[in-house]
Amino acid sequence: MPAVPRPCRWRDPLAAYLDPSSGRTWPIETPRWCGDEGQPLLLTDLPGIGRDAIDPAAPGLWRYAAALPFRPREPITMGEGRTPLLPRRLGGVDALLKCEWLMPTGSFKDRGAAVMLSLLRDQGVSAVLEDSSGNGGAAISTYAAAGGMRARILVPDSTSPAKTVQSRAAGAEIQLTPGSRQDCAEEALRQGRDPASGFFYASHNWHPFFLQGTKTLAYELWEDLGFEAPDAVVIPCGAGSNVLGCDIGFGELRRAGAIVRLPRLYAAQPAHCGPLARAVLGLPPEPPRPTIAEGTAIAEPIRPREVLAAIRRSGGGAVLLEEAEIAEASLALARTGIYVEPTCAQAAAALGKLAAAGAVRPGERVAVVLTGTGLKATPRYAELLGLDAA
Repeated sequence: MPAVPRPCRWRDPLAAYLDPSSGRTWPIETPRWCGDEGQPLLLTDLPGIGRDAIDPAAPGLWRYAAALPFRPREPITMGEGRTPLLPRRLGGVDALLKCEWLMPTGSFKDRGAAVMLSLLRDQGVSAVLEDSSGNGGAAISTYAAAGGMRARILVPDSTSPAKTVQSRAAGAEIQLTPGSRQDCAEEALRQGRDPASGFFYASHNWHPFFLQGTKTLAYELWEDLGFEAPDAVVIPCGAGSNVLGCDIGFGELRRAGAIVRLPRLYAAQPAHCGPLARAVLGLPPEPPRPTIAEGTAIAEPIRPREVLAAIRRSGGGAVLLEEAEIAEASLALARTGIYVEPTCAQAAAALGKLAAAGAVRPGERVAVVLTGTGLKATPRYAELLGLDAA
């Protein structure tokens, strides 16, 4: 359905869509999800906020609404954000676990979905398209339902029906697409470019507003730590939205004078499918293989240059995890009461390797981002425990 731009409150007058490769910009008033040549976009740098601009009466992540390019009249919210930061000792290393799985749909993607759909709805978008059979599809479906918006979710026709139950229950239209996951993505791109489809492509991978949601993770960690930045953040990484979100958020905080340095960002990826980590580590590419960290198995992320620049700008790095290391970390966390997807348990495994290499030092405040609930991976845990998943 065509979007009807509407004037929005609290707009930053300099905010615009940005092609980071060419520097070209487009007005933010007209909704778009890519550049004229189909390239992925970001937003121009925003000034950031200090502690005085936090709205303590606003729910969850909306306390940081003044940091957004504009404030929506009626945010779509179900209590996302303000997740716990739990101290734990993992493998002999002190860590702060950021419990992003404690969101309404069970994953960190609620941050991006809530902000992206709130901003788009305020601009007149009422029907959205997404391609994801996992956490992204669940988050977009759920927040679209909460906001009175239509949602169409494209998934490969080989997708297990169980993976679409959460989206179907929220009322989303599920479109089964012949072929591979890549075929599904290409069909979503085709429909997203077709005005006659009636749907706006609100992809968690493509739309810059999604990163405006994930950047609130940085603001939250800053407030959690008494308005100071952590020394390092270890992040499970697929397409890199949390890496980019932390880079954007902490960058804004430094721009606003609220912090003096960026935390080091470390991306954790499975060795079976870790193109970004391999690039950071200077290793040659390898064909992807199946991995239990399936939520980060993104063979061709759309913003590799920007993710790598964010990691290098922070002075951080990357870690590749073998399947056995991910499995061991998953069960070790569960036995401390932390039941999360193997996808994000790899960040805990990465912490131990970083400490052994001296990249993380004793006494540093290190946040480990845990992104999805283990309830969505119960069949996988059954396999790890040698149980019958049925």
